[in-house]
Amino acid sequence: MSTKVLNDEKIRIAAIKPFGMRDKIGYMCGDLGTCFILGLVNSFLMIYYTNVLGVSGIIVGSLYFGTKLFDAFVDVTVGRMCDTSKLTATGRFNPWIRRMKYPFCAIAIVLFLPFAQELSYTGKIIYICVSYFLYGALLSTINIPYGAMSAAISSSPDDRVSLSTYRSVGSAIGGGATGFFIPILMYKTMVDGSQVISGQHFFWIAIGCACLAFIFLTLTCKLTTERVRVEAKESMALSQLLKGLLKNKALIVLVVVDLLIVINQGLSGTNMTYLFNDYFHDKQAMSIALLFTFGSLVLLAPSASFLTRRFGKKEASVCALMFSVAMYLIMYFCHITDPKIYLVFLFLATLGAGLFNLMIWAFMTDVCDYHQYVTGTREDGTVYGVNFFARKIGQACAGGIAGFMLALINYQSSSTGGTVQSLEVQESIYTMANLLPAFCLFASAVILIYFYPLNKKTTLDMEKTLNKINGI
Repeated sequence: MSTKVLNDEKIRIAAIKPFGMRDKIGYMCGDLGTCFILGLVNSFLMIYYTNVLGVSGIIVGSLYFGTKLFDAFVDVTVGRMCDTSKLTATGRFNPWIRRMKYPFCAIAIVLFLPFAQELSYTGKIIYICVSYFLYGALLSTINIPYGAMSAAISSSPDDRVSLSTYRSVGSAIGGGATGFFIPILMYKTMVDGSQVISGQHFFWIAIGCACLAFIFLTLTCKLTTERVRVEAKESMALSQLLKGLLKNKALIVLVVVDLLIVINQGLSGTNMTYLFNDYFHDKQAMSIALLFTFGSLVLLAPSASFLTRRFGKKEASVCALMFSVAMYLIMYFCHITDPKIYLVFLFLATLGAGLFNLMIWAFMTDVCDYHQYVTGTREDGTVYGVNFFARKIGQACAGGIAGFMLALINYQSSSTGGTVQSLEVQESIYTMANLLPAFCLFASAVILIYFYPLNKKTTLDMEKTLNKINGI
């Protein structure tokens, strides 16, 4: 489709239903719904496997790594399928979410089926491998079209920044809610008064999260409008596709940074669960800690647009990441034993990392623009697919690292939930919870400083050039 015809199509569709709050709320609901399931799985599935099913950490880590590695390739495949699928009355990406929300929400419940506790050890391994593999593949069919949809809702850079902010707020609410309430609900009280993690409780929690996810994903389909509609792309040779992607230096650098950030996110959720369960022995503090991880996004959301305009995404993110590194190092060297004091420093640390997480989807719209800037073609689905490829690799590494680290420090898995870890293991958990995120965030900041090409000035110049090319 020519540039003139494409611009005429944009104007015609936008005139029917202008971009507004309806789109922002609808797009926010997508991440809000998805994160009810992601918050459950990313932060609690590993402890469910080790402390309810009694599967060793090294097996769980290997499962996470292998499955997420495969899912990374599924992401790219789904991205290409989105770019080549036909337009419908509701757009190109909306139908994917509308159809795939059914199996996606169902698989979240399958992950926590109560009868799994009665299976043999081999049966448990087969069960978690099959169910987790299906979960990862179905997640791709939701996340990729949902991410690419932001560029189809509006072509305006300001609109896209607002969509990114609302998406992050939705993620924070969904993730924060699961992080706060699940630690309260997942325990059962034994006859002797002790509390252990309950598989039956997890099953009902999974049903609740799946129902909420279904409701909010339905709202996303109903409230958002895809205005930027491009005819389906013809099939492209793999060599030509890779050549175009390799020209996009911004994408390559963001892929590496996002990989490290996702590793940190995965490790933080898992490490906080084990830290407050086995080191501080304080489930209430665990709820607050996991709420911090997401709640900081809500607090930062009002200032995101100002910081972006005043300093630029790259510049503001680097400062925020380095601040988080400093907080994690302080927590490590001070060796805090009071959970209340630890929570204060953890809150400050999550503010720094949270600012980058708040801006990541705005980074992605810049990367999509940069792809058109250097290649002359717009392939948002493929670009998002490659980005999610990196995120899945990061999740694979996070799951693998967490599982192998648990095995390395001799963490004792138990299906009865009553095992008390040795003092040495508890100290190792504390070290993992602070030094691993410090390393990941520091490496991310350094890579952004020296290799990411889109600073504030470059981004503004690129926007002006693309506006001329697209006739905006």
